[in-house]
Amino acid sequence: MDYARIAGSDRAAESPLPQSPFPQSPSSIAERLDRLSLAPLHIAIVALCTLGLAADIGEVALSNTFSAIFLGAPYHASHGEVSRLLAAVFAGGAVGAPILGWWGDRGGRRMALQGALLVLAAASFAVALSPNIGWMTGFRFVSGLALGAYPPLTAAYLADVLPPKRRGITMMLCASFAFLGAPAVIFLIRWLTPLAPLGIAGWRWALVVGVGISAAVAGLFFLVPESPRWLATRGAAEAAASGLLRIEAGRYLPAPVVSPQRLHRRAEFGGGEIKSGFGVLIGEPKHFKRILLLAALYALAPWATIGFPLLSTQVLVQKGFHLSDSLLFAAVSMFGPTLGIGAVAFLMDRLDRRLALGLCAALMAGLGLAFAVSGSLASLIALGAGFNLAGAVYSAVLSLYGAELFATHLRAFATSGAWGIGRAISILVPIVLLPVLGRYGPLAMFAVIVPALLVSLLLIVAGPPGRTGQPIDERSQ
Repeated sequence: MDYARIAGSDRAAESPLPQSPFPQSPSSIAERLDRLSLAPLHIAIVALCTLGLAADIGEVALSNTFSAIFLGAPYHASHGEVSRLLAAVFAGGAVGAPILGWWGDRGGRRMALQGALLVLAAASFAVALSPNIGWMTGFRFVSGLALGAYPPLTAAYLADVLPPKRRGITMMLCASFAFLGAPAVIFLIRWLTPLAPLGIAGWRWALVVGVGISAAVAGLFFLVPESPRWLATRGAAEAAASGLLRIEAGRYLPAPVVSPQRLHRRAEFGGGEIKSGFGVLIGEPKHFKRILLLAALYALAPWATIGFPLLSTQVLVQKGFHLSDSLLFAAVSMFGPTLGIGAVAFLMDRLDRRLALGLCAALMAGLGLAFAVSGSLASLIALGAGFNLAGAVYSAVLSLYGAELFATHLRAFATSGAWGIGRAISILVPIVLLPVLGRYGPLAMFAVIVPALLVSLLLIVAGPPGRTGQPIDERSQ
């Protein structure tokens, strides 16, 4: 019986989903997912992930304005206070990413994503109400718990459910549209700052808007299924089959809740037990080498992908430009990621992942040095947009590359753990780069950034290839 046809029929759309009698092993679920074309429910899942990721990126972009906002009037915070404020969100990410990544492999991708969004909403509201920079720093740490986990969890979830032949373009387009959250937040702050509605600062209103988006997306995730591939590895055969049929049918219905008691710790695949967790990652040489590589790449990336956006507005202030010019630069240059990732997306199902990463690293090194010595606002905006473009493409491809390195039962924890190491290193980025920038200038700051990019380039060349257009399930690992 052709259950794909039944699931797509009008009669199936009006009645409960059928119980599927086909074999429910992880391999059969994975094979059936891999044979699907891009379905309407795939698009819905990508759209939800994109909206949540936009809120996440918008929160990070908000940090990029804090150095310019709080170092000047009326706050006049010290460099130490601002450095701690900027570092707090990354400290939270270092803690939250591996914890929620572990939960993504144990309790479900969708549940972990919803938890991250709700934590972000609650913490952001608390930041908006904070009376001083000290309270803000504490609540930004809590925000970081979610901000550090959401991007790798999104990559793990999308890698699980998307067809191999469209995985690259859809995941890159998700990142492309999500990066619009950055200029949206900065333009919103720039618009609201002189208005100060109800006597409340513009940056506080921007946080409140983000709270609403995060909470709404968390609720909407109930309308899409948990990853059938992940459910199958946990032994939840019927739930996996139900989710698969919903994707085939494009059904926008609340998914049944699978209790933890029904997620068996043992699931048969290839005659053995599917194990997950830290012990598996470090106990098998293949996984150990891959997690070391991914952790190293994530540890090196923040010096460029975080350091430049975080401090570029302050570079302009130091070069003598007004704060409004700096905010305009930040907003305009933030369109670079959307344009760049959107253009590259159409090549990603044909382009080798390592080649894309290497080209981006080299481009960032060149543009960064040119930015450091430039003096005109127009050239700074152009170079900044180019750097942010290359950095965003690098980050998006690295998330895709990392998700393809690991099997389903390890994917969320491995990628989130490596991402968390990157967040831990990100704590040091403002602490190291801001004083260097203040004392020695932009060129000295890039003397720290460029070597990190060159080492990344060497690691990329030595790393394993990605899985462009290929299945991602356990059989291919």
